[in-house]
Amino acid sequence: MKKYFCEAIGTAVLVLFGCGTAVITGNTVAIALAFGLSIVAMAYVIGNVSGCHVNPAVSLAMLINKKITITEFLFYVLAQVIGAFVGAGILFFILSQSDAVAQAGGIEAIGLGTNGFGESSSLGISMWAALAVEVVLTFVFIYTIIGVTSDEKKSSVAGIVIGLTLAFVHILGIALTGTSVNPARSIAPATIMAIKGKTEAIKQVWVFIVAPFVGSAIAAFAYKFLNKEKEAK
Repeated sequence: MKKYFCEAIGTAVLVLFGCGTAVITGNTVAIALAFGLSIVAMAYVIGNVSGCHVNPAVSLAMLINKKITITEFLFYVLAQVIGAFVGAGILFFILSQSDAVAQAGGIEAIGLGTNGFGESSSLGISMWAALAVEVVLTFVFIYTIIGVTSDEKKSSVAGIVIGLTLAFVHILGIALTGTSVNPARSIAPATIMAIKGKTEAIKQVWVFIVAPFVGSAIAAFAYKFLNKEKEAK
C-alpha cells in the first residue's frame, strides 16, 4: 500500500510544479526543468519504495517487462491519476486566490497547463502530428528509463538521467503539444478545466492517453528485441 501512496505523492508533485511553472512562467526551459527536476527529487525519495513511476506510461512498460503484475499496474495507474488530481487541485486553489489571475480573466483564461493540438497548440499542429509527437517523445523517455533502470551499475544516477530526459523531451514538445508523455498529467488539468466550462482540452485528452501508451509499448518491446540479447551475453 505504501508504494501507491508514494506514487500519488510523486505524481501530485510533478503536476503541481510542472503545470504550475507552465502557467506562471510560460518559459520553455523553466517548464522543462520543473518537470525534470520534479522527477529527480521524487526518484531519490520514493524510488526505493515504488520505483517512482509517477506516470501510467512508465507503469505500462514495467508491466510489459514483467516488473509488476496487472493488479499492481491498475493500482499504480489509479494512484497516479488521484495524485495528478491532487496536484492540479492544489494549483487551481493557489491560482484562484491570485488577484493577478483574476485580472487576467481567471483560470478559464490562463489554464492549468493542459495539453492540446490545433488552436490549443502554440504551433497549431494537427491531431495526427500531435499523436506522432507524443508517441516519439514517450518512446524516447520510456526507452531511456528501461535502459538506465535495467543496469544496476547505473542505479545511483538513474533518477538524474530520467529527470534530464524528461526535461529534454519537454524542450522539443512544449511548443507542439505542451508535452504530455504522461496520461495522468493530462487527464487531471483537462478535467478541472472542463468543470470550469473550458472543454477543449478534455475533448482532445484522448490523444494524450493513447499516444503515451503506444509510445511506451513500442519502447518496451524495442528494448526486449534490441537489448535483451546483449544483456544475456
